[in-house]
Amino acid sequence: MGNIVTTFKRFLSNKNTVTIIGVMLGIVVLYVGYNYRVNHAIETVSIPYAKQSIKSTEQITQDLIGTTEVLRSLVTSNKNLLSRTNQVINSTAPFCVNVGTSVPQGAFFYNEQVLPCKGINSNALKDMPDGYKAVALNVDLQSTYGNSMYPGDYIDLYVKMTSDEGKIIYGEFITKLPILDVRDSNAKSLFYGSSVSGTPALLLFAVPQELYLLISKANYVGSVELVPVPGNASYTSAPGETAVKSEYLRNQILDYTQDIPDEVIPDSVS
Repeated sequence: MGNIVTTFKRFLSNKNTVTIIGVMLGIVVLYVGYNYRVNHAIETVSIPYAKQSIKSTEQITQDLIGTTEVLRSLVTSNKNLLSRTNQVINSTAPFCVNVGTSVPQGAFFYNEQVLPCKGINSNALKDMPDGYKAVALNVDLQSTYGNSMYPGDYIDLYVKMTSDEGKIIYGEFITKLPILDVRDSNAKSLFYGSSVSGTPALLLFAVPQELYLLISKANYVGSVELVPVPGNASYTSAPGETAVKSEYLRNQILDYTQDIPDEVIPDSVS
């Protein structure tokens, strides 16, 4: 027994032996690590997707979704991706597509697109701030850039008119104006409700009293055209303050109107 132990100690004390064992252990570690990474990279999971287009505020039901296999790495690298069916379907507390967005056919679901239906406001005027009034702007498919203006988006209003000399006046009138709702020619919302569709005919805004009067007056002047102009995503994510951009254009519009002597106007909007 002592001879065996002595021989084993001599074997381990041999530098060549230690080197060989170290190399073999390194190969084993590399092999195990490589196989783990390869298997992890090609491993798939089943996630939900939209079998057909799901509109804004529409409830997500079982017949609207399917499941497909994707690489696990796609799920782990995208924290906003909803990877489980119960994150988009719940029979007792149903989920809906968020206001101002939709889920195209074949697309996956993301956090910002899906909310509990009870948390989605079905009446755009309900949350209008105190002291604000709703004002509407006539639009069509072309002026809304193919119905690409959504509730919650911030846009600018430009004015187009003709001077007394017959010259075209065109410029930015009101900046950072939030859209309250988009409605069709029957005044039905294109974004609120369970089955919405149609062509945009009205943009609805909630504005302070002075802006309400100013926009309303511009709407009634036949020679004045109000043109909505959208910005990019960052324009809406960091909207800033709604304000009259041009005093010249404000005065041009007011020149067409008559003030009411006993009308009470709140503090001016910048």
